[in-house]
Amino acid sequence: MTLFFELALILLSTKLAGDISVRLGQPAVLGKLIIGIIIGPAVLGWITGSELIDQLSQIGVLLLMFLAGLETDLHELNRNRNASLAVAVGGVILPFLGGYAMGLMWGMEQTHAVFVGLLLCATSVSISVQTLRDLGRLSSREGTTILGAAVVDDVLVVILLAFVMSMLGAQDVSLWLVIGKKVIFFASILLIGWKLVPLVMRWLAPLKVTEAVISAALILCFSFAFYSETMGIAGIIGAFAAGVAIAQTNYKEEVIHKLEPIAYGVFVPVFFVSIGLSVTFSGIGEQFWFIVVLSLIAIVTKVAGCGLGAKLTGFSTHSALGIGAGMISRGEVALIIAAIGLEAQLLRPEYFTSTIIVVIVTTLVTPPLLKIMFKEKAERPS
Repeated sequence: MTLFFELALILLSTKLAGDISVRLGQPAVLGKLIIGIIIGPAVLGWITGSELIDQLSQIGVLLLMFLAGLETDLHELNRNRNASLAVAVGGVILPFLGGYAMGLMWGMEQTHAVFVGLLLCATSVSISVQTLRDLGRLSSREGTTILGAAVVDDVLVVILLAFVMSMLGAQDVSLWLVIGKKVIFFASILLIGWKLVPLVMRWLAPLKVTEAVISAALILCFSFAFYSETMGIAGIIGAFAAGVAIAQTNYKEEVIHKLEPIAYGVFVPVFFVSIGLSVTFSGIGEQFWFIVVLSLIAIVTKVAGCGLGAKLTGFSTHSALGIGAGMISRGEVALIIAAIGLEAQLLRPEYFTSTIIVVIVTTLVTPPLLKIMFKEKAERPS
Protein backbone atom coordinates (compact mmCIF):
# COMPACT_ATOMS: atom_id res chain seq x y z
CA MET A 1 0.00 0.00 0.00
CA THR A 2 2.81 2.43 0.96
CA LEU A 3 4.65 1.72 -2.30
CA PHE A 4 1.58 2.56 -4.39
CA PHE A 5 1.14 5.87 -2.56
CA GLU A 6 4.84 6.73 -2.91
CA LEU A 7 4.85 5.97 -6.63
CA ALA A 8 1.72 8.06 -7.18
CA LEU A 9 3.23 10.94 -5.19
CA ILE A 10 6.58 10.72 -7.03
CA LEU A 11 4.97 10.74 -10.47
CA LEU A 12 2.60 13.60 -9.65
CA SER A 13 5.21 15.78 -7.90
CA THR A 14 7.93 15.32 -10.53
CA LYS A 15 5.60 16.20 -13.41
CA LEU A 16 4.30 19.30 -11.64
CA ALA A 17 7.79 20.36 -10.48
CA GLY A 18 9.21 19.81 -13.96
CA ASP A 19 6.47 21.95 -15.48
CA ILE A 20 7.07 24.76 -12.96
CA SER A 21 10.81 24.59 -13.63
CA VAL A 22 10.28 24.98 -17.39
CA ARG A 23 7.89 27.91 -16.84
CA LEU A 24 10.63 29.58 -14.77
CA GLY A 25 13.08 29.18 -17.63
CA GLN A 26 15.03 26.23 -16.19
CA PRO A 27 15.43 22.62 -17.41
CA ALA A 28 12.65 20.32 -16.18
CA VAL A 29 15.17 18.07 -14.46
CA LEU A 30 16.09 20.80 -11.95
CA GLY A 31 12.54 20.91 -10.62
CA LYS A 32 12.46 17.12 -10.39
CA LEU A 33 15.65 17.07 -8.34
CA ILE A 34 14.47 19.81 -5.98
CA ILE A 35 11.08 18.19 -5.40
CA GLY A 36 12.90 15.03 -4.30
CA ILE A 37 14.49 17.03 -1.49
CA ILE A 38 11.16 18.66 -0.59
CA ILE A 39 9.09 15.47 -0.31
CA GLY A 40 12.01 13.54 1.19
CA PRO A 41 13.26 13.29 4.80
CA ALA A 42 15.02 16.68 4.66
CA VAL A 43 11.78 18.73 4.49
CA LEU A 44 8.30 17.15 4.43
CA GLY A 45 9.22 13.53 5.03
CA TRP A 46 6.41 12.18 2.84
CA ILE A 47 8.83 9.67 1.29
CA THR A 48 11.62 8.21 3.38
CA GLY A 49 13.03 5.79 0.84
CA SER A 50 13.16 2.03 0.82
CA GLU A 51 15.11 -0.77 -0.80
CA LEU A 52 12.42 -1.11 -3.47
CA ILE A 53 12.48 2.62 -4.29
CA ASP A 54 16.27 2.39 -4.53
CA GLN A 55 16.02 -0.56 -6.95
CA LEU A 56 13.46 1.24 -9.09
CA SER A 57 15.74 4.29 -9.21
CA GLN A 58 18.64 2.10 -10.35
CA ILE A 59 16.49 0.83 -13.21
CA GLY A 60 15.65 4.46 -14.00
CA VAL A 61 19.27 5.57 -14.34
CA LEU A 62 20.11 2.48 -16.40
CA LEU A 63 17.27 3.24 -18.83
CA LEU A 64 18.31 6.89 -18.98
CA MET A 65 21.86 5.96 -20.00
CA PHE A 66 20.57 3.22 -22.33
CA LEU A 67 18.53 5.84 -24.19
CA ALA A 68 21.59 8.10 -24.29
CA GLY A 69 23.51 5.27 -25.95
CA LEU A 70 20.72 4.75 -28.48
CA GLU A 71 20.91 8.43 -29.46
CA THR A 72 24.70 8.54 -29.64
CA ASP A 73 26.40 8.75 -33.03
CA LEU A 74 29.19 6.16 -32.87
CA HIS A 75 31.21 7.89 -35.60
CA GLU A 76 30.95 11.21 -33.77
CA LEU A 77 31.95 9.48 -30.52
CA ASN A 78 35.02 8.01 -32.21
CA ARG A 79 35.86 11.31 -33.88
CA ASN A 80 35.91 13.05 -30.50
CA ARG A 81 37.84 10.32 -28.64
CA ASN A 82 40.91 12.54 -28.12
CA ALA A 83 38.77 15.37 -26.79
CA SER A 84 36.93 12.97 -24.46
CA LEU A 85 40.24 11.64 -23.12
CA ALA A 86 41.61 15.15 -22.55
CA VAL A 87 38.40 16.26 -20.83
CA ALA A 88 38.38 13.20 -18.56
CA VAL A 89 42.04 13.55 -17.57
CA GLY A 90 41.63 17.27 -16.85
CA GLY A 91 38.48 16.48 -14.89
CA VAL A 92 40.41 14.06 -12.67
CA ILE A 93 43.68 15.94 -12.05
CA LEU A 94 42.37 19.33 -10.95
CA PRO A 95 39.51 18.05 -8.74
CA PHE A 96 41.90 15.60 -7.05
CA LEU A 97 44.44 18.31 -6.31
CA GLY A 98 41.71 20.70 -5.16
CA GLY A 99 40.07 18.17 -2.85
CA TYR A 100 43.40 16.98 -1.45
CA ALA A 101 44.56 20.54 -0.71
CA MET A 102 41.23 21.40 0.88
CA GLY A 103 41.40 18.31 3.09
CA LEU A 104 44.87 19.25 4.33
CA MET A 105 43.73 22.83 4.88
CA TRP A 106 40.88 21.52 7.03
CA GLY A 107 43.31 19.59 9.20
CA MET A 108 42.54 16.12 7.86
CA GLU A 109 45.02 13.28 7.97
CA GLN A 110 46.94 12.62 4.76
CA THR A 111 44.93 9.50 3.89
CA HIS A 112 41.58 11.24 4.46
CA ALA A 113 42.65 14.25 2.37
CA VAL A 114 43.65 11.91 -0.47
CA PHE A 115 40.24 10.26 -0.34
CA VAL A 116 38.42 13.61 -0.47
CA GLY A 117 40.43 14.41 -3.60
CA LEU A 118 39.46 11.06 -5.09
CA LEU A 119 35.80 11.67 -4.27
CA LEU A 120 35.82 14.91 -6.28
CA CYS A 121 37.23 13.09 -9.34
CA ALA A 122 33.98 11.21 -9.93
CA THR A 123 31.54 12.22 -12.66
CA SER A 124 28.02 10.98 -13.23
CA VAL A 125 26.45 12.39 -16.39
CA SER A 126 22.97 10.93 -15.95
CA ILE A 127 21.64 14.37 -14.96
CA SER A 128 23.60 16.02 -17.78
CA VAL A 129 22.15 13.51 -20.24
CA GLN A 130 18.59 14.47 -19.31
CA THR A 131 19.38 18.19 -19.44
CA LEU A 132 21.12 17.92 -22.81
CA ARG A 133 18.14 15.98 -24.16
CA ASP A 134 15.85 18.76 -22.96
CA LEU A 135 18.07 21.31 -24.69
CA GLY A 136 18.39 19.28 -27.88
CA ARG A 137 22.19 19.03 -27.51
CA LEU A 138 22.71 15.37 -26.56
CA SER A 139 23.87 14.45 -30.08
CA SER A 140 25.97 17.58 -30.54
CA ARG A 141 29.77 17.49 -30.57
CA GLU A 142 29.79 18.84 -27.01
CA GLY A 143 27.24 16.28 -25.83
CA THR A 144 29.11 13.40 -27.45
CA THR A 145 32.38 14.55 -25.90
CA ILE A 146 30.75 14.70 -22.44
CA LEU A 147 29.44 11.15 -22.82
CA GLY A 148 32.80 9.83 -23.98
CA ALA A 149 34.65 11.66 -21.23
CA ALA A 150 32.27 10.22 -18.61
CA VAL A 151 33.19 6.68 -19.69
CA VAL A 152 36.92 7.42 -19.47
CA ASP A 153 36.43 9.24 -16.17
CA ASP A 154 34.66 6.22 -14.67
CA VAL A 155 37.56 3.95 -15.58
CA LEU A 156 40.19 6.37 -14.23
CA VAL A 157 38.30 6.83 -10.95
CA VAL A 158 37.86 3.09 -10.42
CA ILE A 159 41.59 2.54 -11.00
CA LEU A 160 42.46 5.41 -8.64
CA LEU A 161 40.06 4.00 -6.03
CA ALA A 162 41.73 0.59 -6.29
CA PHE A 163 45.14 2.23 -5.91
CA VAL A 164 44.05 4.22 -2.85
CA MET A 165 42.39 1.18 -1.28
CA SER A 166 45.48 -0.97 -1.83
CA MET A 167 47.91 1.65 -0.55
CA LEU A 168 45.92 3.28 2.25
CA GLY A 169 42.93 1.06 3.06
CA ALA A 170 42.69 -2.12 5.03
CA GLN A 171 41.52 -4.18 2.04
CA ASP A 172 43.92 -6.24 -0.02
CA VAL A 173 43.24 -4.88 -3.50
CA SER A 174 45.32 -5.82 -6.51
CA LEU A 175 45.76 -2.78 -8.74
CA TRP A 176 46.88 -4.86 -11.72
CA LEU A 177 43.87 -7.14 -11.34
CA VAL A 178 41.59 -4.09 -11.43
CA ILE A 179 43.31 -2.69 -14.53
CA GLY A 180 43.23 -6.11 -16.19
CA LYS A 181 39.50 -6.44 -15.61
CA LYS A 182 38.90 -3.03 -17.18
CA VAL A 183 40.90 -3.98 -20.28
CA ILE A 184 39.03 -7.27 -20.58
CA PHE A 185 35.70 -5.52 -20.09
CA PHE A 186 36.15 -2.95 -22.86
CA ALA A 187 37.70 -5.44 -25.28
CA SER A 188 34.87 -7.93 -24.72
CA ILE A 189 32.10 -5.34 -24.75
CA LEU A 190 33.30 -4.04 -28.14
CA LEU A 191 33.30 -7.58 -29.53
CA ILE A 192 29.90 -8.42 -28.04
CA GLY A 193 28.39 -5.16 -29.26
CA TRP A 194 29.79 -5.61 -32.74
CA LYS A 195 29.07 -9.31 -33.31
CA LEU A 196 26.60 -10.64 -30.75
CA VAL A 197 24.06 -7.82 -30.23
CA PRO A 198 22.81 -7.77 -33.88
CA LEU A 199 22.44 -11.58 -33.76
CA VAL A 200 20.48 -11.48 -30.49
CA MET A 201 18.16 -8.77 -31.82
CA ARG A 202 17.55 -10.69 -35.06
CA TRP A 203 16.90 -13.86 -33.07
CA LEU A 204 14.54 -12.44 -30.44
CA ALA A 205 12.71 -9.75 -32.44
CA PRO A 206 10.69 -12.19 -34.67
CA LEU A 207 9.37 -14.22 -31.70
CA LYS A 208 5.57 -14.57 -31.80
CA VAL A 209 5.03 -12.72 -28.53
CA THR A 210 3.99 -9.18 -27.65
CA GLU A 211 6.66 -6.46 -27.75
CA ALA A 212 9.49 -8.83 -28.65
CA VAL A 213 11.77 -6.03 -29.89
CA ILE A 214 11.66 -3.88 -26.75
CA SER A 215 11.98 -7.00 -24.58
CA ALA A 216 15.09 -8.03 -26.49
CA ALA A 217 16.56 -4.55 -26.07
CA LEU A 218 15.90 -4.55 -22.31
CA ILE A 219 17.43 -8.02 -21.95
CA LEU A 220 20.61 -6.69 -23.54
CA CYS A 221 20.53 -3.47 -21.48
CA PHE A 222 20.28 -5.27 -18.14
CA SER A 223 22.73 -7.99 -19.19
CA PHE A 224 25.33 -5.41 -20.17
CA ALA A 225 24.77 -3.55 -16.88
CA PHE A 226 25.19 -6.78 -14.90
CA TYR A 227 28.37 -7.67 -16.75
CA SER A 228 29.67 -4.15 -16.26
CA GLU A 229 29.19 -4.25 -12.48
CA THR A 230 30.65 -7.75 -12.30
CA MET A 231 33.83 -6.35 -13.88
CA GLY A 232 33.98 -3.42 -11.44
CA ILE A 233 32.57 -0.78 -13.81
CA ALA A 234 29.42 1.26 -13.05
CA GLY A 235 26.31 -0.40 -14.48
CA ILE A 236 25.40 2.81 -16.34
CA ILE A 237 28.47 2.30 -18.57
CA GLY A 238 27.22 -1.14 -19.56
CA ALA A 239 23.73 0.22 -20.24
CA PHE A 240 25.20 3.02 -22.35
CA ALA A 241 27.30 0.51 -24.33
CA ALA A 242 24.22 -1.64 -24.95
CA GLY A 243 22.38 1.40 -26.30
CA VAL A 244 25.27 2.28 -28.63
CA ALA A 245 25.36 -1.31 -29.92
CA ILE A 246 21.62 -1.49 -30.61
CA ALA A 247 21.80 1.93 -32.29
CA GLN A 248 23.87 0.27 -35.03
CA THR A 249 20.98 -2.09 -35.89
CA ASN A 250 17.73 -1.53 -37.77
CA TYR A 251 15.78 -1.65 -34.50
CA LYS A 252 17.06 1.66 -33.11
CA GLU A 253 14.01 3.85 -33.83
CA GLU A 254 11.50 1.24 -32.66
CA VAL A 255 13.36 0.72 -29.39
CA ILE A 256 13.58 4.46 -28.68
CA HIS A 257 9.89 4.98 -29.52
CA LYS A 258 8.72 2.18 -27.23
CA LEU A 259 11.23 2.62 -24.41
CA GLU A 260 10.76 6.34 -23.74
CA PRO A 261 7.19 5.94 -22.33
CA ILE A 262 8.39 3.16 -20.02
CA ALA A 263 11.46 5.05 -18.83
CA TYR A 264 10.00 8.54 -18.46
CA GLY A 265 6.58 7.32 -17.36
CA VAL A 266 7.79 5.52 -14.23
CA PHE A 267 11.45 4.72 -13.63
CA VAL A 268 13.33 7.95 -14.44
CA PRO A 269 11.13 10.11 -12.14
CA VAL A 270 11.87 7.68 -9.29
CA PHE A 271 15.59 8.09 -9.97
CA PHE A 272 15.40 11.89 -9.81
CA VAL A 273 13.48 11.81 -6.52
CA SER A 274 15.79 9.18 -5.00
CA ILE A 275 18.73 11.63 -5.22
CA GLY A 276 16.88 14.05 -2.95
CA LEU A 277 16.10 11.28 -0.46
CA SER A 278 19.81 11.17 0.46
CA VAL A 279 19.67 14.72 1.84
CA THR A 280 19.36 15.42 5.53
CA PHE A 281 19.95 18.77 7.21
CA SER A 282 20.37 17.43 10.73
CA GLY A 283 23.68 18.39 12.34
CA ILE A 284 25.16 20.19 9.33
CA GLY A 285 25.49 23.55 11.10
CA GLU A 286 28.95 22.64 12.38
CA GLN A 287 30.03 21.63 8.87
CA PHE A 288 28.51 24.61 7.01
CA TRP A 289 31.75 26.19 5.81
CA PHE A 290 33.24 22.79 4.96
CA ILE A 291 30.23 22.16 2.69
CA VAL A 292 30.44 25.61 1.09
CA VAL A 293 34.19 25.48 0.40
CA LEU A 294 34.20 21.87 -0.83
CA SER A 295 31.20 22.56 -3.10
CA LEU A 296 32.96 25.54 -4.68
CA ILE A 297 36.14 23.52 -5.18
CA ALA A 298 34.14 20.64 -6.66
CA ILE A 299 32.43 22.92 -9.17
CA VAL A 300 35.35 25.17 -10.12
CA THR A 301 37.93 22.39 -10.53
CA LYS A 302 35.65 20.29 -12.76
CA VAL A 303 34.77 23.21 -15.00
CA ALA A 304 38.41 24.35 -15.17
CA GLY A 305 39.94 20.89 -15.63
CA CYS A 306 37.43 19.57 -18.17
CA GLY A 307 37.17 22.95 -19.88
CA LEU A 308 40.94 23.11 -20.30
CA GLY A 309 40.98 19.62 -21.81
CA ALA A 310 38.24 20.64 -24.25
CA LYS A 311 39.96 23.91 -25.11
CA LEU A 312 43.25 22.15 -25.87
CA THR A 313 41.48 19.80 -28.30
CA GLY A 314 39.90 22.49 -30.44
CA PHE A 315 36.70 23.65 -28.73
CA SER A 316 35.84 27.31 -28.38
CA THR A 317 35.96 28.84 -24.90
CA HIS A 318 32.16 28.86 -24.69
CA SER A 319 31.85 25.22 -25.71
CA ALA A 320 34.70 24.21 -23.40
CA LEU A 321 32.92 25.81 -20.45
CA GLY A 322 29.71 24.03 -21.46
CA ILE A 323 31.54 20.70 -21.50
CA GLY A 324 33.02 21.50 -18.09
CA ALA A 325 29.54 22.28 -16.75
CA GLY A 326 28.27 18.96 -18.09
CA MET A 327 30.92 17.09 -16.09
CA ILE A 328 30.21 18.76 -12.72
CA SER A 329 27.58 16.34 -11.38
CA ARG A 330 29.05 13.64 -9.12
CA GLY A 331 25.70 11.86 -8.72
CA GLU A 332 25.38 8.22 -7.71
CA VAL A 333 29.03 7.44 -8.58
CA ALA A 334 30.35 9.70 -5.82
CA LEU A 335 27.69 8.43 -3.39
CA ILE A 336 28.99 4.89 -3.88
CA ILE A 337 32.62 6.00 -3.44
CA ALA A 338 31.71 7.90 -0.25
CA ALA A 339 30.05 4.78 1.19
CA ILE A 340 33.14 2.70 0.33
CA GLY A 341 35.40 5.28 1.96
CA LEU A 342 33.31 5.31 5.13
CA GLU A 343 33.43 1.52 5.40
CA ALA A 344 37.20 1.47 4.76
CA GLN A 345 37.75 4.25 7.33
CA LEU A 346 39.19 6.54 4.67
CA LEU A 347 36.40 9.05 5.27
CA ARG A 348 35.63 10.11 8.83
CA PRO A 349 31.98 9.65 9.89
CA GLU A 350 31.54 13.32 10.80
CA TYR A 351 32.32 14.29 7.19
CA PHE A 352 30.14 11.66 5.53
CA THR A 353 26.85 13.61 5.58
CA SER A 354 28.66 16.78 4.49
CA THR A 355 30.22 15.09 1.47
CA ILE A 356 26.83 13.65 0.50
CA ILE A 357 25.37 17.17 0.55
CA VAL A 358 28.29 18.39 -1.61
CA VAL A 359 27.48 15.63 -4.11
CA ILE A 360 23.84 16.76 -4.17
CA VAL A 361 24.91 20.40 -4.64
CA THR A 362 27.03 19.48 -7.69
CA THR A 363 24.04 17.59 -9.08
CA LEU A 364 21.67 20.51 -8.55
CA VAL A 365 23.90 23.17 -10.16
CA THR A 366 24.53 21.16 -13.32
CA PRO A 367 21.15 21.69 -15.12
CA PRO A 368 21.01 25.51 -14.77
CA LEU A 369 24.68 25.88 -15.73
CA LEU A 370 24.13 23.76 -18.83
CA LYS A 371 21.07 25.86 -19.66
CA ILE A 372 23.18 29.01 -19.46
CA MET A 373 25.96 27.53 -21.58
CA PHE A 374 23.63 26.22 -24.27
CA LYS A 375 20.87 28.83 -24.00
CA GLU A 376 20.88 29.48 -27.73
CA LYS A 377 19.52 25.95 -28.21
CA ALA A 378 17.19 26.00 -25.22
CA GLU A 379 14.04 26.97 -27.11
CA ARG A 380 13.33 23.27 -27.78
CA PRO A 381 10.38 22.16 -25.57
CA SER A 382 11.35 20.05 -22.54
